[in-house]
Amino acid sequence: MLALGLASSIECRYEGGAMGANAKPTNRRPGSLPVASFPLKVACVDMGSNAIRFIAAEFRGDKDHEVLLAERRPVRLGHGVFLTGKLVEGAMDAAVQALGDFAARMEELGVEHYRAVATSAVREAKNGAAFVARVAEETGLELELISGSEEARLVHLAVVNRINLHDEQWILVDLGGGSVEVSLVDANGILWSESHTMGSVRLLEELAGSAQEPGRFQRLLGEYIATLKIPSAANQAAPAGFAATGGNIESLAKLAGEHLPSGVSELTLARLRSMIGTLARLSYRERVEQLHLREDRADVILPAAMVFERLAELCGADKITVPHVGIKEGVLYDLVDRLTQHRRQEASQARVVQAGALTLGRRYFFDEPHALHVASLALSLFDQLQALHGLGGGARKILQAAALLHDVGQYVSYKRHHKHTLYLLRYSELPNFSPAEMALVAAVARYHRKSEPADHHFVWDRLSAEAQDEVRRLAAILRVADAMDREHLQRVKSVSAEVTPHEVIIHPRGSGELLLEGWSITKKGQMFSSVYDRKVRVKAD
Repeated sequence: MLALGLASSIECRYEGGAMGANAKPTNRRPGSLPVASFPLKVACVDMGSNAIRFIAAEFRGDKDHEVLLAERRPVRLGHGVFLTGKLVEGAMDAAVQALGDFAARMEELGVEHYRAVATSAVREAKNGAAFVARVAEETGLELELISGSEEARLVHLAVVNRINLHDEQWILVDLGGGSVEVSLVDANGILWSESHTMGSVRLLEELAGSAQEPGRFQRLLGEYIATLKIPSAANQAAPAGFAATGGNIESLAKLAGEHLPSGVSELTLARLRSMIGTLARLSYRERVEQLHLREDRADVILPAAMVFERLAELCGADKITVPHVGIKEGVLYDLVDRLTQHRRQEASQARVVQAGALTLGRRYFFDEPHALHVASLALSLFDQLQALHGLGGGARKILQAAALLHDVGQYVSYKRHHKHTLYLLRYSELPNFSPAEMALVAAVARYHRKSEPADHHFVWDRLSAEAQDEVRRLAAILRVADAMDREHLQRVKSVSAEVTPHEVIIHPRGSGELLLEGWSITKKGQMFSSVYDRKVRVKAD
């Protein structure tokens, strides 16, 4: 078993040496990846709350691919988790069996790389970590717990490869068994995203006492779902479209019988409402026998349909576009992109970090031009001072997120906003960031001003000595970058740094004399001097 570092990328290989005809595949999380070329065989395991899905494909180009095998196992891991907080033994046994079978399929197909992800059920379970360890021990697969934000990113990636969003903004809804992710997106990324604990299995479990009384169950569902809202930002302009993903919406589209030649379906809101009425009148057994629904779909499809109806109403949409893709396809596209675009990997990661951080920052009405400028200056210093700080790409990713979000605490209050930032970020999510990495982002952002780290500080006292050292080094750089835009006017356009045995000479370049910025760099550079044992000197060009 490999130990997971706080900010490291993971490479987990089956034992058996170098990849050959009979070698087993490699799990590749986002991070440092080898150079790969087409054709390329990849696979994904998507462990949801209601089922486990597997897909393997051979890519001949960035998008040109052939699906080699796709399977779905009806393992309801969410059963009990949303009430008791624990995965039940029977479901875990069935899941391990399925994962073992999928590992064998990958070996048979000659799959070279895979990513196995788990969502809300395993993520929330008290025994989730023990289950992940059991999976690794019994199947050799490394199961990765991903956040709601990462789910939204992967779904968006799959959707933009199926639907042409043009230059317009769409609402994208991904409904699973445990949660629903609602995002405002365009072709370039996610503008904002929110995850709600209102998945189809969770709704069924929480309202199970009324499930045997269809009329009462529907009324209770309606009242429960009525609390679901979307941010007011989405109502500033009507979205160009409403797209939905997940097994339930695909089943609803199939029942409606409305398909487009491209393989994309469209379901009108009027037709959806009619189907809700039909589903509410039928018993569970009648849905299976008359509508030919799978047994693990027949009970959750009504709650799912009502969630989609509610969200479509909120967005003013009269139809729902169903692309018939989801997390698993997004994982494949993401994996292939990272494997084959090695030279552009850092730039690609930076774009993902920036998109996710801007989405979160906008939720707190932050000063976006200031955030982008400070991040640019901080990353420039990080790259120029590589020999001095000795940190890698994982640390660069932490610095970028912290620089973009260092002022979000002002949403609470300007006074002590660095502390408010710490709390907001510590309990927030960003795509491609683990909880441990978010702790580092929160800590670096917290120390962009005021006091330096102390043993009694929240979060700091829970970091390892290695993580604390990384935070110090990154926060020192962030302080200098932030000082160069003290007035939020972006007067410093660029910066260069010169390292000597006793000094680091900062050369800010921009408009005017930059006297205030130079004074601010000297003042906020005290932590930098302490961390790197070099005096900070400003020399305006």
